[in-house]
Amino acid sequence: MDITLKSTLPGHQNPIFCVEKGYHPHTFFTAGNDKGVVEWDIENNAFKRILCAVSSSVYALRMIAGTPILAIALREGKLLFVHVEEQKLVASIQLSAKAIFSLVHMPWKNELLAAGEEGTLYVVNLETYKNIYEKRISPTTIRAIAIDEGLGRIALADKDGQVYLLDSADFHMITNSKLHSMPATSLAFIDNKLLSGGRDAQLVISDPNQLTSNFSFVPHLFTVYGIYPHPKAPIFTTVSRDKSLKFWSADDFALLKNMSREKMQDGHHLSVNAGVWSEDGKYFFSVSDDKLVKVWECHL
Repeated sequence: MDITLKSTLPGHQNPIFCVEKGYHPHTFFTAGNDKGVVEWDIENNAFKRILCAVSSSVYALRMIAGTPILAIALREGKLLFVHVEEQKLVASIQLSAKAIFSLVHMPWKNELLAAGEEGTLYVVNLETYKNIYEKRISPTTIRAIAIDEGLGRIALADKDGQVYLLDSADFHMITNSKLHSMPATSLAFIDNKLLSGGRDAQLVISDPNQLTSNFSFVPHLFTVYGIYPHPKAPIFTTVSRDKSLKFWSADDFALLKNMSREKMQDGHHLSVNAGVWSEDGKYFFSVSDDKLVKVWECHL
């Protein structure tokens, strides 16, 4: 595997907190502490447009698969749904009084999961755009959600380092466990394993049925902000507050590539806050406190 930097895209005026693949294969979206959600064009390596204005910081973006609808989670606890082709607001829901930090689409149920500062899981019906169910999961902030349709599992990670496991059919709590000594900040299901990252700089690999930890290692110097499985190949990416993003083998957790400023001059020079793979797995997009978007090309 080889990773090369295809482009660095300036334009944001403030730190960028989230990135999501676009409705079209050659586009993607970013947002953060600016006043709008930005759409980019990979083919032209350029800014495309400001999709919409927002009233507060954006902490999560999620394309609803198979539709032109983008869900946008705001610091003020609001959830927006924007039709990206018609560039219009379809729905707006005030889910919470506090920030929403994570969004996950469950296509098999046509539902969107949201969670954030209040420690509550919200379930939104994507036909009606109504909040149809909510459940208090944690006494503190939930930073991440991950799902696995095959396992029928939902995982949530909180500020106390706890990871919670729910049944996706009826949202009952299966188990929970303190997997991190500091806040748990990222989650992903990969090959029937649950991976969690935290502010303790640990990556913990657990049994997704009972949250027993098989092993853990230190992938970064500081907080692991995101874990992103490749859509096709047995590799995944982690991003961190230590300014680096790293590519790993999902088979044996061997480090494949370290894209840090120490290794390459064109790396991010502040915290890497989020990333996402393009649908075909050809590109990985990363965003940072340095206000820059980077497009990495993956050659398998």
